[in-house]
Amino acid sequence: MLAIKSGKTVSALEESYLQMVWRRFKRHRLALISLIFLIFISLLSLAAPLITQYSYDQSDPEHSMEAPSKLHWLGTDRIGRDLYSRLIWGSRISLSVGLVAAAVSVIVGTLIGAAAGYFGGVVDDILMRFTEMVMSFPVIFLLLTIIAIIDRSVVNVMLVIGLTSWPGLARLVRGQFLALREMDYVEAARALGAKNSRIVFRHMLLNCMAPIIVNATLRVGGAILAESSLSFLGLGITDPPSWGTILNSGRHYMRFAPWITIAPGVMIFLTVLAFNYVGDGLRDALDPHLKR
Repeated sequence: MLAIKSGKTVSALEESYLQMVWRRFKRHRLALISLIFLIFISLLSLAAPLITQYSYDQSDPEHSMEAPSKLHWLGTDRIGRDLYSRLIWGSRISLSVGLVAAAVSVIVGTLIGAAAGYFGGVVDDILMRFTEMVMSFPVIFLLLTIIAIIDRSVVNVMLVIGLTSWPGLARLVRGQFLALREMDYVEAARALGAKNSRIVFRHMLLNCMAPIIVNATLRVGGAILAESSLSFLGLGITDPPSWGTILNSGRHYMRFAPWITIAPGVMIFLTVLAFNYVGDGLRDALDPHLKR
């Protein structure tokens, strides 16, 4: 296989790993389009104070429930708040919750799965029984119970979603480590006197990063859906509002003011779909057994 760079022919062996991954990722058109969309949405959220004419909580009762117009691009809600401004500010909350919750889930799941798979025995039994106990609770009911007890701050919502969604990744990492710990390079590292922490983090973990990265990407979309579900039920973040909160505010007016729910619903759908496509593209790009 040949790659073209700066007008010269370069063999695939001379490509760096990141160059190879990027070249293969670009061939997945939907994943590339999704990545561009996510970058665009992220930039909009960062530039929210600059690109919104109204504050997300500025009400104007005289223009309540107005359809999209030149004055209010996406219309207004029941107390006259501009939906475009609320949607842009809401992207900050929804994306932040998705990214941080996914990061918490990945860190906890990776550490528990790595410890269970590497040490095995009693450690594996204890950690896997704990993992199965967490998995036995329906996630949405567990989220509702915890959120109903603690303060509904942005940080708490992030932590609750992250700390209730790690078991699947822990089982995945455990399976990877169970296979890797029998490899020759692990035995060689032990024979040379390497510490367990060095073997786990410098050798084994790096060799199973591909499935972890793909899983983390998919978990961002799942965390956004979880937060949107909580907000739709009235237990989410309200200041600034998330997309789920905006969706909840218009559910009683869908028959005569559908724009209040259509805009946040479309944004949730497209964003979660984009993260799933990016994860699909990364899976194909990082798979060493797939030649494309």
